[in-house]
Amino acid sequence: MTRPRLSRGFTLIEVLVALGIVSVALIAGMQASSALTRNAQRQADGLLAELCAENELVKIRLAEQFPGVGESTFTCTQVERVLEGRLTVATTPNPNFLRVDAQVFDGPYSLLRISTVVGRF
Repeated sequence: MTRPRLSRGFTLIEVLVALGIVSVALIAGMQASSALTRNAQRQADGLLAELCAENELVKIRLAEQFPGVGESTFTCTQVERVLEGRLTVATTPNPNFLRVDAQVFDGPYSLLRISTVVGRF
């Protein structure tokens, strides 16, 4: 009676399948970490843009005079980053109020737009 041969180790196909599974898992992990990094950067950019826009709107409120209708630009430095912005003042149906839009840009890309209504002082 002969004994059955015991195979020791893995075949080449088994090793290739295991490598394929590991590589798919690693690629999925890299994509997830890349998405988290992009999201954190976008959130930081949004926060800096919000600070810039809110600062400009507060300046208008503290000026204690009705702003002129039209567009103007501003520059804001936050955390050593220079962001450009545009203020747009427009009329409303009620002459005692104006609509003010503050839009912040990082180069050609718009990061944030905030609108508010300012009343006569």
